[in-house]
Amino acid sequence: MTEAAKKPVSPNAPTPETVLSVEHYTDRLFKFRLTRPQAFRFRSGEFIMIGLPQENGKPLLRAYSIASPSWDDTVEFYSIKVPDGPLTSQLQKIGEGDKVLLGKKPVGTLVLDALKPGKRLWMFSTGTGFAPFASLVRDPETYEKFDEVIVSHTCRDVAELAYSREIVDGFLNDPDLGEIAQGKLRLYQSCTREAFENTGRPTDLIRSGKLFEDLGLERLDPSVDRAMICGSIDMTKELKDLMEEHGLREGANSDPADFVIERAFVD
Repeated sequence: MTEAAKKPVSPNAPTPETVLSVEHYTDRLFKFRLTRPQAFRFRSGEFIMIGLPQENGKPLLRAYSIASPSWDDTVEFYSIKVPDGPLTSQLQKIGEGDKVLLGKKPVGTLVLDALKPGKRLWMFSTGTGFAPFASLVRDPETYEKFDEVIVSHTCRDVAELAYSREIVDGFLNDPDLGEIAQGKLRLYQSCTREAFENTGRPTDLIRSGKLFEDLGLERLDPSVDRAMICGSIDMTKELKDLMEEHGLREGANSDPADFVIERAFVD
C-alpha cells in the first residue's frame, strides 16, 4: 500500500505525548507527567482518554481524570496499578521519554461550572478519586468562588495518602499562588485499614458527625455547602444518597446545583 492510499488520521485521534516524569508512591499508586500540546485546553476537574499503542494497531484507551490544573504547561495523571489490568499493567512500566497517547476532548461533571454559588466547597474522595481535586485545589478560580475548600481523602493505608498531602501542602506553600488558598484550603485524611489520626469511611464519618466535629463545622447545609464526589462506585453512590438526605440537589453542566459526581465513572 502506498503512503497516499493509507487511511488518513482522524483529527480527533489521540496524540503521542512524551513522559516527562514518573513517581511511584506505593506498589499500588503512581503519578506521571506528559507534555501538553499547545492547543490542548481543559477545565480543571475534567477527564480525558489516555492510553498506549498496541501491536494490533488499535490503541488501548481509558478515561483518566486530569490531575494538573488548567494553567499548567504539562499534564499530570494519578493512577492505580492493577497487575492484570489491560492498561495499567502496561502503564505502570512507563519511564521518562516514553510515549503515552493523549486524547483531544476533555469532558466531565466535576467542574466549578456545574455548581451553584456557595460559601463552602467539599471534595469527597477515596483512592485515586483525589485526582480531579488535585487539579481543582490548584485552580485560582476555586478560591474566587468559595470562601472555604475542604478536601476529604480516604484510603486503605497511610502511605496511600501521600499524594493528597503533597498536593495540598505544595500549593499552600507555592510562592506565586499559595497566598490565595491560605486560610481557605483544608485537607482531612482518613484510613480504613491502618491506625491513623482519623479512621473510617467518609460516609460513616458524615453519618456519625465526626467529620464535622473534627473540623469545627456544622453539618451540610444546602444554603451554603456545595460538594464534589469522586471515588469507588459504591462510595460515590452512598455519598450521593447522603447529600440528598442533607437537602443537596445533584447538578450537571447544563443544570448547576449543589453537588456533582462523575457519572462517566459510575454509570
